[in-house]
Amino acid sequence: MRVIRRTRGVAVAAALAMAAVACTGGGGGGDHDSISDGQHATATKRPVKKGGTLTVAEVAAVPDFIFPLVPATNQNGWNANLTEALWPYLVYPGDGAKAEVNKEKSLFTSLDYSNGDKRLTIHLKDWNWSDGKPLTSRDFTFVYNLLKANSKNWAAHLPGLFPDDVAKVATPDAHTVVLDLTRAYNPDFYTDDVLSTIPLLPQHAWDKTSAGGAVGDHDTTTAGAKAVYSYLQKEGAKIGSFATNPLWQVVDGPWKLKEFRSNGYYSYVPNPAYSGSAKPSVDKLVMQPFTTDTPELNALRSGSSLDVAGLPLNDVKQAQALRSSGYSIASVPIPGVAGILPNLYNAKVGAVLRQLYVRQAMQYLINGPQIVSKVYNGYADPGNGPVPVKATETWATPLEKSGGPYPYSPDKAKSLLQAHGWKVVPGGTTTCQSPGTGASQCGAGIKAGQPLTFQMVYSSGRATTDEQEAAIKSSEAQAGITLNLKAEPFNTLLGTMGACTAQSHPASGCSWQLSDFGYEPYPLYPNGTGFFDTGGSGNLGGYSDPTMDKLIKATEYGASSQAFSTYEDYAAKQLPWLWVPLRSSLLVYRSKLQGVVPLNPFSGTVAYEDWAYTS
Repeated sequence: MRVIRRTRGVAVAAALAMAAVACTGGGGGGDHDSISDGQHATATKRPVKKGGTLTVAEVAAVPDFIFPLVPATNQNGWNANLTEALWPYLVYPGDGAKAEVNKEKSLFTSLDYSNGDKRLTIHLKDWNWSDGKPLTSRDFTFVYNLLKANSKNWAAHLPGLFPDDVAKVATPDAHTVVLDLTRAYNPDFYTDDVLSTIPLLPQHAWDKTSAGGAVGDHDTTTAGAKAVYSYLQKEGAKIGSFATNPLWQVVDGPWKLKEFRSNGYYSYVPNPAYSGSAKPSVDKLVMQPFTTDTPELNALRSGSSLDVAGLPLNDVKQAQALRSSGYSIASVPIPGVAGILPNLYNAKVGAVLRQLYVRQAMQYLINGPQIVSKVYNGYADPGNGPVPVKATETWATPLEKSGGPYPYSPDKAKSLLQAHGWKVVPGGTTTCQSPGTGASQCGAGIKAGQPLTFQMVYSSGRATTDEQEAAIKSSEAQAGITLNLKAEPFNTLLGTMGACTAQSHPASGCSWQLSDFGYEPYPLYPNGTGFFDTGGSGNLGGYSDPTMDKLIKATEYGASSQAFSTYEDYAAKQLPWLWVPLRSSLLVYRSKLQGVVPLNPFSGTVAYEDWAYTS
């Protein structure tokens, strides 16, 4: 199941995989009557049949790292698909389809904020590791010590937040952790967006510096914590031993890894010592990889062993036939934001993309309503700004709900460019005619004759993706803006996209110009931390604006709804990304499976332990 998340949630990165990476599609109509609302659907409880194998299809999903504290250089959001079922986070986001913390699956009994929200007391559940050892506050300090010494090499790290914001840690007893924070935080933000990135890890089994070394308290010194972290990250990259390394057999989640292959196939078996109330009912859970959506759909049609898969949005017409074969289908809007990332510091086009009016013109040329209708068959969020209006409607402002600040208008796009010194050639190549920094000139760093021509890379694997990008390419051409499209496998794409800033934009990682890798899933509190703030780990294009930073911090430190709305509208207008529609997921599952809906779109992985075959 898939969600690409490279910031707060590299850790929380992965739900709804079978429903698509960066789906786009063609055609219209569709079989809406045979597709239920997967957020509000309720399943009738029927007698459960124990045992069996549950097979889930995943398209282009290849995890490549198993240690839950992923290196900063690894941006593969699929890794959370693999690990969250083994090592859940302290805070488990999403209760069914509700945008709230799932207390049953979380590892705490209570979170108590005090001292003006500068102190957090965490009471841990009475929980066990799979080897029978108890989960304790020492496991929390183990994670804290590792991250304190190695935060720059943790993909989910956001400067200033955990562990940087912890002034003191105390463990009064085996099930209590007290954090004195360096400042007061909005408890909603800190719980939903920070604590949901922190897994607890088995200090009694992992606090070692080599395979043959003894377990000790190595993490309590900076040098020791660095050595332990280095060892665990080295082991975590060894794909061939994911399922055999004794380290990864000590888990606290509902599943244990049984098998892993380099092509992305992996399987779980139940963790018999799992402390949670919902125990897996099947004997085996298989993640079956497919390189593209076509063979996945063919497998569904053939009546194969696939129990759960995604229905590409350009194949909605297949819904009735699949229902006749014993499947049910549910649609689920995704809480996240889709966009085209501009590299503001690319050597060739960075100066152009840094001009807000250029991004505004490009946004005016994206025909969101047409993409939603023709590409997604209506199953998509319109993509009017940084907050989706479907999945997180309560957070969306009137500006976003009314179409956003830049609704489709080729005429406005052309006028903007002409007013800033460009010779607009619809269907041809628009070029800078008036270089300079004046109000009616092209802008700093742009030379005479500079063309509005860009290469746009995007994630391959879905036929629907190709159609969306082709539609955007065609509409941009109306103002003489040329997009040269290049599709790459997701892992390849991430491998070529470095983080580019005003201070550092090496050619090796910053040759990309525009990138559409899919979407960024949101946590329960959907502010822009990590995406649109200066230095954010998901801010690969180098966007930096002091006002944006200040507005985002206001949403972190206080609970004012007005502060959130002010941030949201500002981000919508400033275009750190070009906003594009975000498709919903269409989930295909065997009708005899119970517990699938309502589906949780907020968690890093789906709670398969809640699913069961019925007799």
